[in-house]
Amino acid sequence: MSLSKLITHYQQRIEQQLEALLVNYASPAKTLQKAMRYAVLGGGKRIRPVLVYASTEACGGHIELADPAACAVELIHAYSLVHDDLPAMDDDDLRRGQPTCHKAFDEATAILTGDALQSLAFQAIIDTPNDTAKLSLSQQLAQLKVLTVAAGANGMVAGQALDLAAVGKQHVLLADLEQIHRHKTGALIRASVQLGAITANATAEQHQALTHFADCIGLAFQVKDDILDVEMDTSVLGKQQGADAAKDKPTYPALLGLEIARQKAQDLYHEAVSALSIFDDRAAPLRELASFIIERRH
Repeated sequence: MSLSKLITHYQQRIEQQLEALLVNYASPAKTLQKAMRYAVLGGGKRIRPVLVYASTEACGGHIELADPAACAVELIHAYSLVHDDLPAMDDDDLRRGQPTCHKAFDEATAILTGDALQSLAFQAIIDTPNDTAKLSLSQQLAQLKVLTVAAGANGMVAGQALDLAAVGKQHVLLADLEQIHRHKTGALIRASVQLGAITANATAEQHQALTHFADCIGLAFQVKDDILDVEMDTSVLGKQQGADAAKDKPTYPALLGLEIARQKAQDLYHEAVSALSIFDDRAAPLRELASFIIERRH
């Protein structure tokens, strides 16, 4: 199977797993259930669950064992997008070319949708229906710890809080911007590869290499996002172009200029790929993903 086909296979697998999970999740609040499906199944690149699968296989693990963690990290990501789009946060009307959750439904439903998706993520890790493809209890607990830390006040939520606090500030240091994005975007990307490593019972050396890879590619992802917000139009991005500048948010192009920002993304990419040098060809999908992240157009 070619690399592109393998990554497509990962993407198709996570779509099937998310659909099955949400079908089995019955809530008496039908509007809430509909909004959850809207938020999760409305498209997306699925980079985080693909990283879970690719990291699992890079370490010699079995992909079917990675399904719960892959679902869990995408549910956390979906919840974060629903809440980030709210008027009290980034106040966005478009996500993936469609009305954001609070526009398609209402603000209260969007808040509750994010809450429900967050709790469902943790449930997904511990409530695996297929007993023939189940991790040990110690692996499940380790994955819960990784995900809770990445999603919380020392991870993604911290990044969002720091991001909001930086809006409108005249003098934001590059180190401050990096801290924001290593938490807001990078924390879940780091968690994704760590979840895969836990699934595969990876060695300490493999854990360390994957974490370094994720730290580099997570920051590169955000640098590229900032560049795309300047260069691409709304129809391609699937969200409002120029939103960062309009909200006076600090970005890499604003601090460094476009050319230096592009070079920073390239440097981070090369460092990420170098971190995978201890792995054989089973890590080829991770290398391909790194290339995709910095070459993507949306």
